[in-house]
Amino acid sequence: MQYHQKPAVLAVALALSALCHSALAEDNNALQSMPEVVVHGTRPDSLADGSKLDAAQLSAQKARSSDSAQLLQDIPGLSLHGAGGFSSLPVLRGLADDRLLTKTDGISLVSSCPNHMNSPLSYIDASKVDSVQVYNGSAPVSAGGDNIGGVIVAKAAAPRFAEIGQTLLTGQMGAYYRSNGDASGANLSATLANDHVSINYSGSTARSGNYDAAAAFKSAGASTGRAWLDGDTVGSSAYHTQNHEVSVAWRDSYQLLEAKVGVQNTPYEGFANQRMDMTDNSSSQFNLHYNGQFGWGELDARLYDQYVRHSMDFGDDKQTVYGSYGGMPMDTASHTLGGALVLDLPLNQRDQLKLGAEFQRYGLNDWWPAAGSGMGMMSPNTFWNIQDGSRDRLDVFAEWQADWTPQWRSILGLRAAQVKSNAGNVAGYNSMAAYATDAAAFNALNHQQTDHNLDLSALARYTPSAGQQYELAYAQKTRSPNLYERYTWSSMGMAAIMNNFVGDGNGYFGNPNLKPEVAHTLSSSADWHAADGSAWGLKISPYYSYVQNYIDAQRCGSSLCGGSSNLSSTNSYVTLQYVNQNAQLYGMDVSGKLRLANGAQYGRVDATAQLSYTRGENLSTGDNLYNIMPLNAKLALVHTLGKWSNTAELQLVRAKTDVSAVRNEIKTPGYSLFNLRSRYEWKQFSVDVGVDNVFNRYYVQPLGGAYTGQGRTMAKNPSGLGAWGTGVPGAARSLYTALNYQF
Repeated sequence: MQYHQKPAVLAVALALSALCHSALAEDNNALQSMPEVVVHGTRPDSLADGSKLDAAQLSAQKARSSDSAQLLQDIPGLSLHGAGGFSSLPVLRGLADDRLLTKTDGISLVSSCPNHMNSPLSYIDASKVDSVQVYNGSAPVSAGGDNIGGVIVAKAAAPRFAEIGQTLLTGQMGAYYRSNGDASGANLSATLANDHVSINYSGSTARSGNYDAAAAFKSAGASTGRAWLDGDTVGSSAYHTQNHEVSVAWRDSYQLLEAKVGVQNTPYEGFANQRMDMTDNSSSQFNLHYNGQFGWGELDARLYDQYVRHSMDFGDDKQTVYGSYGGMPMDTASHTLGGALVLDLPLNQRDQLKLGAEFQRYGLNDWWPAAGSGMGMMSPNTFWNIQDGSRDRLDVFAEWQADWTPQWRSILGLRAAQVKSNAGNVAGYNSMAAYATDAAAFNALNHQQTDHNLDLSALARYTPSAGQQYELAYAQKTRSPNLYERYTWSSMGMAAIMNNFVGDGNGYFGNPNLKPEVAHTLSSSADWHAADGSAWGLKISPYYSYVQNYIDAQRCGSSLCGGSSNLSSTNSYVTLQYVNQNAQLYGMDVSGKLRLANGAQYGRVDATAQLSYTRGENLSTGDNLYNIMPLNAKLALVHTLGKWSNTAELQLVRAKTDVSAVRNEIKTPGYSLFNLRSRYEWKQFSVDVGVDNVFNRYYVQPLGGAYTGQGRTMAKNPSGLGAWGTGVPGAARSLYTALNYQF
């Protein structure tokens, strides 16, 4: 692959040219004569207390990464499961991926890939995210269903309109460069509006080569006969993606109607902890939103549609030729149609009722075309991983909020859901027993499943004064299995390792009889802070969750899986089947801040801190749950003087020793990282500079999974390069800068 930088360099040059031109201009009145902008949007949700990041808090993070999930890393209790360069999977209090509901601009998207490479947050570029709200697992039912771990809501900026009788032309453009991986990108957004109609275009591009670790963690060499990788280069970590969106909005005094059409094209994205790489992901989506505010309350309605065409194969760092076979193409196509209708009804001064209905229809085909020619393991037919898969969901909910006194608030909610899933018959590459045995057994089963799920939520909040708040919440939340958990079928090693969305290097196959997961979560929080909310604050949030029918994994003992060796191995990759078991998760999140100094001459100095601890246990087997973030903390000093802000940040992570034995999960050592960043705003310009991992410390990502980024990745347990036991290292020192110009 070649990593051309011309688009990013051109964008940087344009931004610098505009900066110089503005600095030399004698007449600054034009810069200050822009018409006043009126922003129209829905009222903020006051029902639940969650962790929220606004545009100002997100701005510094956008310069550091093109991954929208990285914007969440300052939320207590939230960590990231490593994946592709812009496709990390959020982990909230030990629960990740489909166990969390992710909404981007109000819509719920689905990962359509046996490795979950196209995560929901990967469809919104980091430069577009204007706010993020994260609700934990005991959140009110109105936040969303079909999850047991919480809800993440990422929103772009609301449409902008001009004052009456005026025309507004506004927007922003930006570009960035990061030294590690030679990463670069650019983004542009422009709005043309009057007081009733607003038209917006936004676009972005991002690319990076492989990033480097701080030390050699493997041998250097030509890993596949195609690519030479140094010992410190993390193979299959390069990416290139583009996003474009056009939106039109109309408003009057009480109503807003928005229509958005977006496309994403990803020519490639490498995955260092997967056996395959993304070789194309093309998505088109439509999002129609209506909000009306009336004398009787508020009506919010949404309809969305997405089509995804996804392809995987071996990238440059993975071996592509096996005997007479060249590559292993894997294709996925999906269609998602969904909608929601929500009524917000103030009944009186004390009571507020929220009623809603949602639906989602999801269809999936996942097939692997024959590779090579002649009879063999991967020919002459198409391998059907999932054929005619469907997962259709219909929800209704009701939620009652009561403000009993100025100090006491309660929220009670009920959500009922029906989830229907099905899939057609399957077939392997040929009629050999390696495929035919499993295919015949799967085809003989009844594939249709109908789940009737019930969610409950109860929350009480006590605010005795402006400086105190206490909260106690209970929730029962339910998630039905996804299609890959239920309907992948081949236990043969080569096919199974291609079905893995947790990045541990193992092989997985499904179980049509899986039951929905049901989590009973009890959480509380105590929040003490200065009356003005800025001088100091301390929040402590313990939680406990018991999960019935938790979808974990058990080892396969058949000859196709490796027989007794697969059951007994402690130092190799294994083949597993999804199975329902019981589990518990518990822990505590602590966050605080303290103003150390505040003066007109020297500015303001604040100290911030957060600490998170999570423990996850499989109660059926006594094993540890997989990919649980160890004890971790973050300390920062933030200096602000006018439009200039500087941050010195220390990250501390304990060694991960509580690992999943059934998966032969790799232990990781503890580490500390020191980061520096600075941001300066001048008129319509902002400049970010920073250094991540200042002291160039080598570390292994606790949630990064197993390193399978190069070599013979089709082999379940290759010897030498790619063998079991190596985790994915974190990035070495990286210097970055970003320029943004608003017009």
